[in-house]
Amino acid sequence: MIVGIDLGTTNSLIAYFTEEGPKIIPNRLGNHLTPSVVSMDEEEQIYVGETAKERMLLYPDSAASVFKRDMGSSRKFQLLHKQFRPEELSALVLKALKEDAESYLGEEVTEAVISVPAYFNDDRRKATKRAGELAGLKVERIISEPTAAAIAYGLYQNQEDAKYLVFDLGGGTFDVSILELNDNIIEVRAVAGDNYLGGEDFTKVIEDMFFDKNIQIDKSKLSYRTLRHIHKQAELCKIGFADGNSSKMSCNVDGEQIEFALTLEAYEAACSDLLEKMKTPIKRTLSDAHIKVKDIDKVVLIGGATKLSFIRRFVGKIFRSLPDTSINPDEAVALGAAIQGAMKERNEAIREVVLTDVCPFTLGTEVVVEKEENVYEGGHFCPIIERNTTIPASRTERLYTIRDNQTKLNIKILQGESRFAENNLLLGKIEVSVPKAPAGEEAVDVTYTYDINSILEVEVTIVSTGEKKKQIIKGGHNDMSDEEIAERMKEIAYLKIHPREKEENKLLLLKGERLYEECLGNDRKLIERELQKFDDALDTRKQELIDEARENFRIFLKTFMEDDL
Repeated sequence: MIVGIDLGTTNSLIAYFTEEGPKIIPNRLGNHLTPSVVSMDEEEQIYVGETAKERMLLYPDSAASVFKRDMGSSRKFQLLHKQFRPEELSALVLKALKEDAESYLGEEVTEAVISVPAYFNDDRRKATKRAGELAGLKVERIISEPTAAAIAYGLYQNQEDAKYLVFDLGGGTFDVSILELNDNIIEVRAVAGDNYLGGEDFTKVIEDMFFDKNIQIDKSKLSYRTLRHIHKQAELCKIGFADGNSSKMSCNVDGEQIEFALTLEAYEAACSDLLEKMKTPIKRTLSDAHIKVKDIDKVVLIGGATKLSFIRRFVGKIFRSLPDTSINPDEAVALGAAIQGAMKERNEAIREVVLTDVCPFTLGTEVVVEKEENVYEGGHFCPIIERNTTIPASRTERLYTIRDNQTKLNIKILQGESRFAENNLLLGKIEVSVPKAPAGEEAVDVTYTYDINSILEVEVTIVSTGEKKKQIIKGGHNDMSDEEIAERMKEIAYLKIHPREKEENKLLLLKGERLYEECLGNDRKLIERELQKFDDALDTRKQELIDEARENFRIFLKTFMEDDL
């Protein structure tokens, strides 16, 4: 059996697929949500979940939480006398979920689909896979949280073809994804997010308001235990807004009981900066997907923090419609991950759905740029496959030597959005030898081919000799063998063919060139302009832009030619 797991910043869930559809598996305490908290006692006994969360209030130096935010980093968490990496703590949470599922189902659980924020980079995804393996699970697939939620909604709400925007505000991360559902295809159009924005930040606003109101409290002199107690009360105060327009918290600070009442209006005003911060990923996804707010048919809310009423109003105001919360926002991701597991097993109870995805981060290489004549500056980033390109995809960039008699080129394989190479993630390197020649006369074609299985093939071709060198980089959650990867790269080799060489495009270009030669004057200038538009679209290698440009060029040619195109 393949289970689906939502490994969350604040809470985690596990689900499985049944004849009636996906279902959440309760933990040993009978609850659906398992707090993502780990604690250890003096005898090195490990506690996970609600017990660990309670122990954190009493023994704060023996517990850790919110470690998902640091997945893929070198940070260490101190629990008494031992240190743990974020993926080791996550593994303990996954192990507890696995044991709860085995107890509930009465059978061994060995395989899982685990969700991650859409904006997790390769290092974070690799760390998530390692956590699953440490917990004794074969990680069948890493699935983006918004994609998992869209699967849950798209399959079981009988929606017609539509464009979704999935607004995912969890405990520690924020993601926005635009997905398009067409028949049995769910296509991810664009993703953006913030790995350091979530429900915990909204809790901190209440903490800060508490201290601002009670200026007599010297925060710097409070024990960590007292600070954790105040944080817990702030969290309960936030949850309290589910029942009305006011809430309160009561804290014991150095033996004094301090009450703090808060209205929803004041709380919303204090969160204005966080709300404003959420607009940036929304704008980016709309821009990258080349659509407008009015084109979105449905907005889906997932993540526990979306239960705040002013978050829902905020989203509704932007999209001028009420967001869909028909599936519990805490549970949608786990349910979708369970459905994905059933798809992997080819369960007959569900119809097969084809999933497409996008490249969440730009892939490129380091180059030098000419600042002035014969003066070069290194360390610049050259994008090759841009973020939110539908995958699989292949793009080529030609790079030239900059020194006379240069014999080597070092291609750094990078992932990120910064214009400076050093700020992006280094995935690998390829060094090639080139013949000696004057500067700028030798060149290499650098081709990136990226697959939905997180396989990146980088092929460097020396233009003058035709000699090739390639490297395969696979995502940490990919278990494909070298033979399977080679076969897959053969299957998508067609992507390396430039769109200009495809017959339907080549035919139109030839007709345009012929028409240019036959005409004179202003007609020739007009044809040249339209030819350039089509040519520019072909150079983007973006299928949507190419299709639109081809149709526009076809219509234009019809006004000049008698042939039926």
